[in-house]
Order: sequence, then C-alpha cells, then structure tokens
Amino acid sequence: MSEEKVAPFIEHLVELRKRLVIIVVAVVIGMGVAWNFSGPVLNFVEKPLTGKTYLTEIKKMVYAKVKERAPELYTRYKLEQEINAPEKKRPLNYSAPLEPFFIQCKISMLLGFVLVLPVVFLQLWMFIAPGLTRKERRMVVPFITAATLTFCVGAMFFLIVIWPVIINFSLSYEAEGLQSWFNISSYINFCLRLILIFGLIFELPILTLILSRFGIVSYKMLAPKRKYALLASSIVAAFHADLITMFVIMVPMYLMYEISIWVALIFGKKKVIAPPEAEGETI
Repeated sequence: MSEEKVAPFIEHLVELRKRLVIIVVAVVIGMGVAWNFSGPVLNFVEKPLTGKTYLTEIKKMVYAKVKERAPELYTRYKLEQEINAPEKKRPLNYSAPLEPFFIQCKISMLLGFVLVLPVVFLQLWMFIAPGLTRKERRMVVPFITAATLTFCVGAMFFLIVIWPVIINFSLSYEAEGLQSWFNISSYINFCLRLILIFGLIFELPILTLILSRFGIVSYKMLAPKRKYALLASSIVAAFHADLITMFVIMVPMYLMYEISIWVALIFGKKKVIAPPEAEGETI
C-alpha cells in the first residue's frame, strides 16, 4: 500500500479515536449525573414482580365483562380470586459481595449513555460530515434530535409495554407449582440488554435515511428482501430462551424494517435522468 493511501487511512483512525474518546468521557460524566436516579429506575424495573401491571387492569376489565355476560363462567373459573389477589412480594436476591453495587453501576452507565445521546450522535455526525454536502450538513440538528428520540422511544416502549409482558409470562409458571427466585444480576442484565436492543431496533429507520441519502440503499433494494428481514429477525430473537421474548423482539424488528422501506422510498436519493441528445444534431 502506497504512502498516499496509508496517510488518509491513518487520519481517519486518528479522527475516529478522537470521537470515541469524547464519547467515553461523556458517558462517564453522564454516569455520575445519573447515579442518584439508578435507585428509582431499579424500583421501576422491579415493579412487575408484584404482579400488578397494566396487564392486571386489562384483566380486571375483561373479567368484569365476563361477570356481567357469563356469570357461570366467572364463578366456575374462580376469576374473582384472581382479580382480588393481593400483591405478592418477590424481592430480588443477590449471592455475591458488592453484587448490588455493580448492578447500580450498570444501571447508571446505561442512564448516563441515554443522557449523553446527543453528544454521541453529534460525534458520529462529525466523523461522517466531511463526506457530506453543504446541504446535508445542515441536517445535523434534525438528525441528532430524531436519533435521540427514536432510541428513547424504543427503550420506553420496551420498559412500559414489553417488560411487564415478559415478567407476567414468567410469573405464570407459579400456577404450575414452581417457585420464583430472581437473582438481581440475571434480572437486571436481561432487562438492560433488551433496553439496548429495542433502542437500536428503533434506530433502523434513521440509519436507513442516512444510507438512502448516500445512495447506498434504496427502496428497490430493500423491498424485495422482506423475507430475509423476517428470517434475520427470527434468528436474532432465537438467541433468547423463552418464546414470549423471541416474539416481542422479532415483531418490532420486522416492523422497523417495514418502516425503513418506506423511509427509503420517501427520502431516498433520486437518480437524475439525463435528457436524451437530439437526433441529427450537427456540430
């Protein structure tokens, strides 16, 4: 490789290192700011273990309709006992010294990362900015805003909607006589991993928008590959043991791919067709 080719490559590596250092420093600062909020977040994540979630409220409404229209079924299946069941305390357990402390560090790190997402996306933008046109560089604020919001929406969608479903499904095995015993590390690590997965899944349309503006991907490229996207979503989801977790990961992944297809159609780089030369034109 000639020196002319090596020099730009090294410059890119130096620039990448600079951006990564800034991101790491920002995350550490964000982690310190978020430390005091790690406790409430842990309590929120732990709340579905009581068995009282929005799913419980939905059950109450459905069972009320059953009691009104089919009281014999309501009595036969003892639905009243299920509705009036008291909250059950299922505390998280730890089995190693300093285990809760390290879990608090992990929660604070994720919160710190979310707090400094604008800085993270700004550094990514500044790394790719030299390859953009002046008009495209003006999109820095919309890009950072959209990327930050989509990640946060994905994370909140998981915590509010999906996480209670997963825990409720897990607790349903208690009806078979099994006793639940949740280790704090396994419980929180599982939750944090899925938060990151859902945040990144919701970033897919933003990534598609950027790649389509560069002409790297297009609607014609993405649309015929729907079956492969469904297969890829199934493979990624298959790394999780239980069926309900596989399902709640696979469906949003595929939906984000569908949204990305339409993003590429609407915002993709349009090819300019040159007008044909006039026939019989003389010089």
